[in-house]
Amino acid sequence: MRIEQVDELLWEIPRQDRMRVPARVFADAELLDAIRGDRSLEQLANVATLPGVVEAALAMPDIHQGYGFPVGGIAATEPPEGVISPGGVGYDINCGVRLLTLPLTAAELGARKEALVHAISREVPAGTGRGGRLEVRGLDLDRVLAEGPRALVEDRGIGTPEDVERTESEGRLEGADPDQVSERARQRGGDQLGTMGSGNHFVEVQRVERIFDPEAARSFGLAEGQVTVLIHSGSRGLGHQVCTDFVRRMDAARARGELRFELVDRQLACAPAASAEGRAYLGAMAAAANFAWANRHAIAAGVRRAVESALGPQAARETRQVYDVAHNVAKLEDHGGRRVYVHRKGATRAFPAGSAEIPAPYRKTGQPVFIPGSMGTWSYVLAGRPGAMERSFGTVCHGAGRQLSRTAARKRLAGGELRQELERAGITVRCPSNRGLAEEAPFAYKDVERVVDVVERAGLAARVARLQPVGVVKG
Repeated sequence: MRIEQVDELLWEIPRQDRMRVPARVFADAELLDAIRGDRSLEQLANVATLPGVVEAALAMPDIHQGYGFPVGGIAATEPPEGVISPGGVGYDINCGVRLLTLPLTAAELGARKEALVHAISREVPAGTGRGGRLEVRGLDLDRVLAEGPRALVEDRGIGTPEDVERTESEGRLEGADPDQVSERARQRGGDQLGTMGSGNHFVEVQRVERIFDPEAARSFGLAEGQVTVLIHSGSRGLGHQVCTDFVRRMDAARARGELRFELVDRQLACAPAASAEGRAYLGAMAAAANFAWANRHAIAAGVRRAVESALGPQAARETRQVYDVAHNVAKLEDHGGRRVYVHRKGATRAFPAGSAEIPAPYRKTGQPVFIPGSMGTWSYVLAGRPGAMERSFGTVCHGAGRQLSRTAARKRLAGGELRQELERAGITVRCPSNRGLAEEAPFAYKDVERVVDVVERAGLAARVARLQPVGVVKG
């Protein structure tokens, strides 16, 4: 596949064959070599063939092969002809991250670290299919699907209004339609609020190892040495079922001849946003996104219970939320004078200072963005910059990005050995499955330092702080 260098950090696959727009990748030369190791560039070029796609199909330096769309991909489509694609959001609708700060330093935490990590593992259920203590069914579930975490605050007294205010879109996508969420999806998700799941999901205890931008760090409530907790989870079985349902529904509509366009890859199942299938998916996707925000909200409540158990009630009361951002979602936004659906699959919104979409305390510095590394490596807090609006539909990367499959990672190192390595590095680990631990080994991922360096030098976001892991709970 022909790819041309546009500048030091931007590469372009020119329009060819059925591509409607070019495909562009933010990467340095070394990362591009790693990206070429799977089918992600081919998938990105396929995204550029979708009806209604505008400007370019884009990818961040953490791009890797996914279902139809590559993970780390961005595409904006313009209604009414522009399509909406479940594959462009992903099976884990609104997988995302939430950062909490604790009112103490790592030195003050000291030997209580083990107790805190263990308490989190008790309070936040982890593992495939596992449910938790917070069950919502019927009208209660409808309210969560429509209102997100606000329903938990108002109806159950879980969390605070400030938590909701410091969540992307205040934890609620407009247009959510609980009636479009199937009974099977409801059954799968009804007992999963407040649960982590498996795979690359985690709750990680960290320390602020370095501050890069003191003003932004103060705005975010971060100080050097401070203890933080990063939560990574999504919409669990409910969101997975929503995606499954609508991939099948759109495939069936196309087979009946109701959707009059051809796809270069059936995994790109889609429908015009204005069509019956498109509208139904948008309603169900928004409901699943709201469920995911409520899930992370409930996990944060579990973390606060753990803090109270290990560190006392005052520490729990003073545990604050910095922000919560989605990285698997499609949102209707204004870009370049157009109203477009921005698909972000493994990509994070990063709006700059001054945006009305950002909570008031952060409007002078830009939206907080959280970029997890892999287990045992740093994570980053960034702030959105104007270049993101100019170059990437207000978007940056979402993590380091896989470079080895889960199977390949398991073959290289056993989970038990990895557990010992992490413990020797001072990272307390709670994970019920050595197999799952091995699949998420640090060497399975690209270098997060290099990924963050690319988005910063490209003018998309800027470093605010670096976070060092001291404990991790995984499914």
